Amino acid sequence: MFDKEIYIGRRRTLLNLMKDSGNEGNRGIAIFLGNAEAPQNYRGNDYKFRQESSFLYFWGIDEPGFAAILDLDSGDECLFGDDVDIDDIIWMGPQPSVSSKAEKTGAGTSAPFKEFASNILKAKASGRKIHFLPVSRYYNTLFYTELFGCPSENLRKTAVISENTEISASLQLTKAVISMRLIKEECEIEEIDKACEIGYLMHTAARQACKPGVREQDIVGRMEGVTLSKGWGVSFTSILSQNGETLHNHSHHQTITPGRLLVIDAGAESNTHYASDFTRTLPCGGKFTSLQRDVYDIVAECNELAYTLAAPGIEYREVHLAVAAKMLDGLKALGLVEGHIDDMVREGIAGLFMPHGLGHNMGIDVHDMEDLGEDLVGYDEGQVRAAQLGLGSLRMARKLRPGHVVTDEPGIYFIPALINKWKTEKTDKGMVNYAALEKYLDFGGIRLEDDLLITADGCRRLGPHRLPITSAEVEAAMDSEAAMASEE
Repeated sequence: MFDKEIYIGRRRTLLNLMKDSGNEGNRGIAIFLGNAEAPQNYRGNDYKFRQESSFLYFWGIDEPGFAAILDLDSGDECLFGDDVDIDDIIWMGPQPSVSSKAEKTGAGTSAPFKEFASNILKAKASGRKIHFLPVSRYYNTLFYTELFGCPSENLRKTAVISENTEISASLQLTKAVISMRLIKEECEIEEIDKACEIGYLMHTAARQACKPGVREQDIVGRMEGVTLSKGWGVSFTSILSQNGETLHNHSHHQTITPGRLLVIDAGAESNTHYASDFTRTLPCGGKFTSLQRDVYDIVAECNELAYTLAAPGIEYREVHLAVAAKMLDGLKALGLVEGHIDDMVREGIAGLFMPHGLGHNMGIDVHDMEDLGEDLVGYDEGQVRAAQLGLGSLRMARKLRPGHVVTDEPGIYFIPALINKWKTEKTDKGMVNYAALEKYLDFGGIRLEDDLLITADGCRRLGPHRLPITSAEVEAAMDSEAAMASEE
């Protein structure tokens, strides 16, 4: 938890942003419902608790069973939660009071949790507007569905709140929160740097464990153990697979086999819940084949190009397109595509090899705020999401500003089913050399990812250390680690 002045300042900023939306005299109330514990298979054996991110951002309390109301007209604040009783104390020990927690986050008052609902209904009955953010967790969905008597799908869509609007998430509140959370404060950047340091250690542990005969599951266990010993845990379900052509492959059943490539896309979460997200691709025998190195070096050059281009004033969509052009130029040199680079970019040929976007926002959430609406978070007013494969999956297209934190994650994949589909449907318009692609059908995939902070004059890679990334650096690191292991 940060110092309480951070949370007081954030709520004051939010109050001012909501005042700017007009409706003086009846701006209403903004309500924030924290997450509850969720049973894994029975009550008492719960999933590991993770607080709702916007509640955490504005109120700082990292415990289940809390909610809050911010009065947008008076500025009054109230934290809702229940003090423990003797049964709780037997199992949990003595706990700080709700009022003391309210003081710690700078909230004016506190009240029992049951009064959260009654205060909302009272405000609604008096004709006041009720502003809340889109809901994702099932408990919170059920809570609001029962409270408002509305369909659950209403809670995930945003609308401008007016007297005649049916219950739905507030577009004004959602946009205000996005505008704040997109630009990271210095205290947040420090926490992301910590998460990136843990990410560096977890990926180092994975690389050191990547040896022929080792099970993928063993490697996952080692690297995720690092995140638990240094922070809260992983920031998302780890991707580690020798079938890198499957972008989100969460199966870890195989054994490391020389000649294959191991894609590791994994991140750590700091104890304050800020995320890191790195990807590296390793040669399973310690050395890249010439075929692998040729493709790997293209991806590494694309990663570096995005880093050199990312700066205030440039749209990240344009960085994506520049990377697509660089990638196609490299693939053309290998004889895999043919035609003018600009024509191939315009026709979306890069999507065959990189069917995802260049990157996404990152912060308290690894895909920051995407529960609030991916287009609202990742696209400026007037920007329209493309229909093309690859570019259409770009999660962050906005014009970059200092304080943005984005990922830089180009990749090249050879997906047999997708290649066959394009060939059958002639999607490539004669620009893909399918005969040359034949020897790549069992290649797998390569992805290389760093986390970038946009600064006043460019960007910097987050974390105090950078993982080896060029093919030479990766081979040297694996060779050194193998030599050290043989001496032990």
